[in-house]
Order: sequence, then structure tokens, then C-alpha cells
Amino acid sequence: MVEGGIPNADAAEFAECFKTTWKHPYIMRLALSAGIGGLLFGYDTGVISGALLYIRDDFPSVDKKTILQEVIVSMAVAGAIFGAAVGGWINDRFGRKMSILGADFLFFAGAVIMAFAPNPEVIIVGRIFIGLGVGMASMTAPLYISEASPARIRGALVSMNALLITGGQFLSYLINLAFTKVNGTWRWMLGVAGLPALIQFILMLSLPESPRWLYRKNKTNEAIEILRKLYPEDQVEREVEALRESVENEIAEEGSIGNGNMFTTLGKAWGNVVVRRGLIAGVGLQVAQQFVGINSVMYYSPTIVQLAGFASNKTALALSLITSGLNAVGSIVSIFFVDRAGRRRLLILSLFGIIFWLIVLFIVFNLAAIHSPAVSKLDSAKFGTNGTCPHYLTAPDASKWSCMTCLKGSLDCGFCANGGNRLHPGACLASNAGMKSSCEGQHGEWFTRGCPSSFGFLALAGLGLYIICYSPGMGSCPWLINSEIYPLRYRGFCGGLAAVANWVANLFVSLTFLSLTQALGSAYTFLLFAGFSFLSLVFVYFRVPETKGLQFEEVEKLLERGFKPWPFNKGERNSLEMQPVKVVD
Repeated sequence: MVEGGIPNADAAEFAECFKTTWKHPYIMRLALSAGIGGLLFGYDTGVISGALLYIRDDFPSVDKKTILQEVIVSMAVAGAIFGAAVGGWINDRFGRKMSILGADFLFFAGAVIMAFAPNPEVIIVGRIFIGLGVGMASMTAPLYISEASPARIRGALVSMNALLITGGQFLSYLINLAFTKVNGTWRWMLGVAGLPALIQFILMLSLPESPRWLYRKNKTNEAIEILRKLYPEDQVEREVEALRESVENEIAEEGSIGNGNMFTTLGKAWGNVVVRRGLIAGVGLQVAQQFVGINSVMYYSPTIVQLAGFASNKTALALSLITSGLNAVGSIVSIFFVDRAGRRRLLILSLFGIIFWLIVLFIVFNLAAIHSPAVSKLDSAKFGTNGTCPHYLTAPDASKWSCMTCLKGSLDCGFCANGGNRLHPGACLASNAGMKSSCEGQHGEWFTRGCPSSFGFLALAGLGLYIICYSPGMGSCPWLINSEIYPLRYRGFCGGLAAVANWVANLFVSLTFLSLTQALGSAYTFLLFAGFSFLSLVFVYFRVPETKGLQFEEVEKLLERGFKPWPFNKGERNSLEMQPVKVVD
């Protein structure tokens, strides 16, 4: 998944969830209303992949500048980093409900700004607004749902929010496809997100604040009234007592790490061997999740499909539905297998699959480049000297040029594939709207991102299988392990650091992917990701322990002792010395 994870909830908990919410629809209303934030999170991170194709068509400056495309995509990620940080403060100061309402305002404002943007710079401003909303929603929606849900179905309800994120990404591809024939294409794609934001804003006005936040703010009576709506009357008193104990423990734990600034707290955390080892594993996993290349696929999926040889925007969007759908399916699979297979085993199996399919993608894209159609001097001349690519006219080795040579050197050139057989030699032309129209007027097919290829469907299959391998393991396990691997008193601080590391790595990948494909070629970009994935596999094998089935204190003992994988743990017991431990909730 892009930014988030599937909490620990099994099939039995989902069955209990449906049973409870059927009897108490207020609970489902609350969870789904807040869950719209997850849907918006997924939609706004996925919609740009298709919208970018049409933004390039409308603004030549975007089409000619790879860095401008990357900035349009990645500014939402940059905004999310700041939004998550500000969202934490708003959550504590003004409450979860106010934070969700603030995120809705940002979503709505960003959607309107982008829908009416007169130039790429204004689109970027709108993307920053969207990013701020994503950052706030990514942490607030699951927090609100978990704090305002009955404990026995909490994991299932928060899991549904996480599924709404991948569902939102899938929905964005469907809506992108629906607007391909409408005037204003990308404006509708980006602007339609304002509608669910407005709906959630209205729904949240009628919903209560989190009872936990109210209790911490000494608004005890209001908190009890909300609990009465969530629990049967005979359970309310027990839940109030549990809430009191939990809040008191939380306050005590916060006091145990002091009230210093972030750097002081970080120094204390790093000086503790248990926390340090947990941070290395947790932060390392979050960075690895991004460096295996997943968000380059999710943010640029239609562009990658075009690089594989499918020139049509509509075809690229339709085929990209497959990648988004497989990501959603993989997230569901993760829910049912993460407690059976274990986090570490899923991570290792996932990385083996990722490495294999990235190497397959390298081979397929490399073969496509080697066998790309030749450039015909005669066909190029038909469009006139002014219509022919200037780099081709001055190239000393023009007779050896292929489609890939035509496109790789500069964004100023396009390839007009032969109308009779697109794998036959074609023309290397100046890349502009006039030449595109001339090419299509002669029944040719216009390429600017990738070349005609007989390997296109192999590339698409490799992309889909890469996502199938990614989603159940590297997609969800890093977030789950980060919720389990830190001592309670440092869990919020260390989890926040790991989340920021994930967003920063996400920003780096999304800001460089297109530049890498232009500098290295698509094939070697995937090979680079395979190299990072291999390093991630080595890291997971040596630094990430199994946390399946362990209580928090047992995880602390494991980290204090120091984790050693096979065969370096010979002579040591593979399990913990099982002494009586106090379970930390």
C-alpha cells in the first residue's frame, strides 16, 4: 500500500464487526463517515497518475519538462509530511473531529484550486493543499475510528479504513477512465474529489468527538454519553473504568520520557538499546517499503504502461486498473495471512517475489528497447524538414536510429509508428501537437513515452505480479511491525519518526522516478529498484525480528538480547525465556 497499513484483525473479528454494526448501525455510521478520509487519501494519491497524462497534453511546458511532472506528483507527498506533523498538534489541541474537518477543508480547497487552475504552478499549489489534507487524514481517521469504536471490533473497523485507502486508489482509476471523453478531462478528475470531502464535512458535524480525547480534556460527562451510544448499558461502567485506567497510564508513560524537545527525546530513545534496535528495524522497514519502487508504480502507472508500448491515454488508464485492483486484493489477502505466516516470513517471501519480478521487468523492457522499430529516413522526410526531429537531422549515426533512440535523447522528439504495422520502421518527428495530428491523420500511432513493442503485455503481467508480491508483505507488514516493536513509553514518538521516514522516502522516489527513466531508461530503472530490494532483503534478514504472537514485554526482551537470524543463532534458544510478564495494553 502507498502510506498506511492494515491493522491486525482476523476473520473472526470481521464476523463480530458485521454482527455488532448490524445491531448498532450508529457505530457503522461513525466509522464510515470518518472512513471517507481514507477514501479521499487513496483517491487523491491515485488520481494524479491518470490526470498527469492529460495535463501534459494541455500544457506543453509540463510535457517538455520531466521535473515539472515530478513536482506536480510529489508536492502532495511534501504537503503530507507537513500535514501529518501539524495534524498531530491539532489532534491533541483541538480534537480528532476538528482535525478531520480541517482535512476536509483542505481536500475541498485543493480540489477546487486544481479544477480551475490556469497554469501548472496553480496545480502545484492545489496539490500542496491536497497533501496537507492527506497528511492529516492519514493519521486522524484511523485514530478517531479506533478511539470511538467498541474494543472487540476496533481492529476490523480500522482495517476497513485501510481498505478504503486502496479502494480510493482503485476508484480514482475508474473515474479517470470515465472522464477521458469529457471536455476538461483532468480538471474533472482532480475536481471531483471535492464532493466526498464536502459530504464528510457535513456528516462529521453531526458526529461526536472521540471519547478518549474528551476524557483527557476532563470532559468526563460528554465522554460517558458517547460511550453509552457505543456499548450496551451493562458494559458502560466497565468501559469508563477501562478508559480512566488507560488515560492515566498514558499520562504516566508520557511523563516517563520527560517533556523535553524532540531532539532531547530522540537522544533518550537512541541511548536506550531496546529502542535503538527497534528504531533501526522500524525506520529501515519504512524506507525499504518505498525504495522497492511501489509508489513509482502507483503514481506513474499509466505512464509506465505507455513506456511498455501502449500509446493511447485511454488504453494506459484502462490497463492501469489492473495494478490498482491487484493492490487492493493484496491488502485483503494480508489481513488473513499476516498472523498465520508471520510478519518476518511474509516480508522475506514478498521481497524475493519483488526482486524476481523487477528483474523480469528489466529483461522485458530491455528486450523492448533492443527490438524497437527502426527510424525510416524516407518516412521522416514525408513530414518535411521542419517536421522532422532536429536531433535526428543532425545525428551522424541517424541511419542506426530506432524509436528508442528517437525518444530517449530528448523530449523534443516523437515517433510516428507505421499505420500498417506499428513494428515496421516509422518516422522520428518534432514533438508537438501539429506533428501528432499529422501522424494520426496518416493513420499512424503517436509515441512520446515508449515505443511500439510486442512485449507490452509481458511487461503488464510482470507489473501485476510485482504488485501481488508487494502488497501482502512489504505493503502492510512495515506498518504492523512499527506498531509492535517499540516500548509503550516511546511508541508514539518512534512510530511518528518511522512514518515521517516513510513519507520522506516516498517524496524522494516520486520526485526522481521520471528523471531516472529518462537518464537510465525504463529497464535499468527497474534494475536499480531490484538492487534496492536486494539490500532490503539483506536488511530484513539480519535486522528485523519476528513479532508474531509476542506480548510487548516479550518484544522488549528480544530486542534487549539482540536478534540473530539462522545460522548465526546456533547455540541460543530460538524462543524467549518465557517468564511471567505483565501484559501491556
